[in-house]
Amino acid sequence: MQPQMDSAGLTAFVRVAETGSFSLAADQLFLTQSAISKRVAQLETQLDCRLFDRIGRQVSLTEAGRTLLPQARQILHAFEDAARSLQNLSGSVSGRLSLAASHHISLHRLPPVLRAYARAFPQVELDLRFDESEVAYDRVLKGDLELALITLAPKADPRILGETLWVDSLQYVVADDHPLASEQAPSLSQLNRYPALLPAPDTFTHQLVREQLSQLRLVPNLGMSTNYLDTIRMMVRIGLGWSLLPETMIDAGLTRLPIAREPILRPLGLIYHRDRTLSNAARELVKLLREHAKGAEGSTRP
Repeated sequence: MQPQMDSAGLTAFVRVAETGSFSLAADQLFLTQSAISKRVAQLETQLDCRLFDRIGRQVSLTEAGRTLLPQARQILHAFEDAARSLQNLSGSVSGRLSLAASHHISLHRLPPVLRAYARAFPQVELDLRFDESEVAYDRVLKGDLELALITLAPKADPRILGETLWVDSLQYVVADDHPLASEQAPSLSQLNRYPALLPAPDTFTHQLVREQLSQLRLVPNLGMSTNYLDTIRMMVRIGLGWSLLPETMIDAGLTRLPIAREPILRPLGLIYHRDRTLSNAARELVKLLREHAKGAEGSTRP
């Protein structure tokens, strides 16, 4: 006889596995801890195996739990997709839309789009999170988010569909009073003698920069690091080092260096999971993003 599993038990199991805590899982699912424990215990009984080792307050997956986790996620996503497909048939644009945006896109690209979207579709409940691109990418891959607006990965997972909406041309910049600010044609070798202010090494932006430097067999002379480009701009402006910034962020107090190299192009855009059905709410946001990006591109042309 095949074990009978229900979505409530699988949801509780996945949330405990992801948080490593019954209490945190209960908080996130708006249930009591005893209710979560009961659902997991019932699932373990149905499967006739232990899914978690509980040692004191520590919770860890057993081998059976590690085997079940990806399949449980897949089953729950299939439930969600089925419900979303049926809801889409009504044509209504409503319900909850879960998405994430990088800090840079949230500040510099997203506000006018969100304003227009909220006015056009007031019945949609936006669950918007501000994540680093790499975190948002992983959450879309796991199925936790419908959409993400991020710096696109240099090497994409085949399960992820990405679309470039904007392209940042990254320029080498220093403070106006930096020793290289008055140089006619500084080289990357000269620049790399000074500390670099870059996002963390595991970020997509850092990987793009490192790739260009590696062509000259250079390794970034890393100084302080932060993943917020607005903070990096401030640190460059006060003379703490050099960096690369989008052209649109270069303002007073910064000097663009005429480095004789091709500019680094950083694609920004949207991603979603290849195997997930987008809700009507997500489709309308994608449509609005495309229209806005196309309009912005047209306005920058001479």
